[in-house]
Amino acid sequence: ILAQVPPDSPARRYITAIKESGRKAAAIVRDMLTLARKGIEPKGVIDVKAVINEYLKSPEHERLMESSPGVFVKTNLCGDVLPVIGSAHNLSKVIMNLVKNSVEAMPGGDGTIWITAMNQHLERFSTLFGEVPEGDYAVVEVEDTGVGIPEEDLERIFEPFYTKKIMGRNGTGLGMAIVWNAVKDHNGFIDVKSVPGEGSAFRLFFPVYPGDLSGQEADSSGGDFRGRGEKILIVDDMQEQREIASAMLTGLGYDVASVSTGEDAIKFIKDKPVDLVVLDMVMNPGIDGLDTYKGILEMRPGQKAIIVSGFSETDRIKDVLGLGAAMYIKKPYVLERLGGAVRGVLNDDYK
Repeated sequence: ILAQVPPDSPARRYITAIKESGRKAAAIVRDMLTLARKGIEPKGVIDVKAVINEYLKSPEHERLMESSPGVFVKTNLCGDVLPVIGSAHNLSKVIMNLVKNSVEAMPGGDGTIWITAMNQHLERFSTLFGEVPEGDYAVVEVEDTGVGIPEEDLERIFEPFYTKKIMGRNGTGLGMAIVWNAVKDHNGFIDVKSVPGEGSAFRLFFPVYPGDLSGQEADSSGGDFRGRGEKILIVDDMQEQREIASAMLTGLGYDVASVSTGEDAIKFIKDKPVDLVVLDMVMNPGIDGLDTYKGILEMRPGQKAIIVSGFSETDRIKDVLGLGAAMYIKKPYVLERLGGAVRGVLNDDYK
């Protein structure tokens, strides 16, 4: 809808609010999966500095600042922060939770938060939370002038549901646990320095991406995802999901068809080859994404596919990826995520 509404239309603010509410609802599930470390989050090469800047422009951050007018956020982001392998969504959640934690730690609602990002080559060293191996890292630091953390509480701050008012925190105590699990899912490390009455500094160390970036696309605008008439088949048991995905990809310049069952997908591809299948994992009734892809491969060995789902079917998703599906993305469909995935798979950027 946003793509069809003029930029100056007063309806855009309401449609944007609906879109953000949908994203937030989906994010609740992702947060719980992150905490349990049982979900499969799409991973790729991410720009740490871009993730930080996007968070600072997000509605969540704006609302946080509006509720804390005496708190100021300052940044020191080096111009050449190296990319890392991970999930931009989860890294954004890490930054959000650390900033929120810092805001809640401010005495009287006044203070300053510094967000720093840089490259560092580190020798092996130990922290309260484990040993950091020697290597090249993208380092993110969130430092505040808050109440600080007492020494006896420091080693417990990442425990789920651990919260103490003396630490300036409220709520359920899940924020820091999500930070811990998300950093570990990025193969990263954490160090925390804190002085009661003076503030705290959280330093995150993410191993840098060692590969060639020549084929990677840094910008996330829709134009980067434009198709060139490639044939895409959408397979989804929900009509509204088929319509949304089809409209997005058609608008980007792809030749799109859709079917509602795995059996229909196999019949379709038997007669009409396609460049890529966007395949729902959980379909009812009929066969699921794994069995559908098996049937497709019998006729079209090497068929490119993307698996999508609103659920976490970990074992069967791993099986279908093992058969050759290029990647897995989470519903709800988002133009940047779906368009970027389709373009990346067609360009063989996800091999």
